[in-house]
Amino acid sequence: MTLVLGLTGSIASGKSTVSLMFDDFNIPVIDADKISREVVMPGEKAYEQIVDVFGEGILREDCSIDRKKLGAIVFDNEEKRGTLNSIVHPAVRKKMIARRDAYVTSGTKSVVLDIPLLFESKLTHLVDKTIVVYVDEEVQLERLMERDGYTEKEARQRMNAQIPVKEKAALADAVIDNNGSKQESFRQLESFLHDWGIR
Repeated sequence: MTLVLGLTGSIASGKSTVSLMFDDFNIPVIDADKISREVVMPGEKAYEQIVDVFGEGILREDCSIDRKKLGAIVFDNEEKRGTLNSIVHPAVRKKMIARRDAYVTSGTKSVVLDIPLLFESKLTHLVDKTIVVYVDEEVQLERLMERDGYTEKEARQRMNAQIPVKEKAALADAVIDNNGSKQESFRQLESFLHDWGIR
């Protein structure tokens, strides 16, 4: 039986770093962010719906969607953002489930669904166990400002758009404390996988 793991964290918690570690255990990762880029490619159903709703003004010369132009339209407009999400999210979910099911059918021991908004989007029913990558709020703020060049106010706005990482940690089956080194996080992951019989 395949054990389906849901990996999540908060912005700048180091989830992507932990996501890459599954490679060392030969556990495939299905990345929601990557799929969200796939479903808006020309030829995809979601792409056509987005162009219908937002117009051809959001397209680049090569007919691909200009994410910055689209982002500028939806960032300050909750209704338009909701419309965009109602097109993209179901398409992403459909692809994720199809890929997960393909791994389950082929008898893969374990597969990871890497979903940034796993709890916010109420998608825990898609997985058997949840892992949260946790960092202290101060570390998160510092990393975010350093990584993306945000002011403290901008960084806090982005952090506040998600469920606080402490709350996510309380909901999770396992928590990786990512305040320390990569090696420490790796050891924690290894320990959980061992406990769950997939290592």
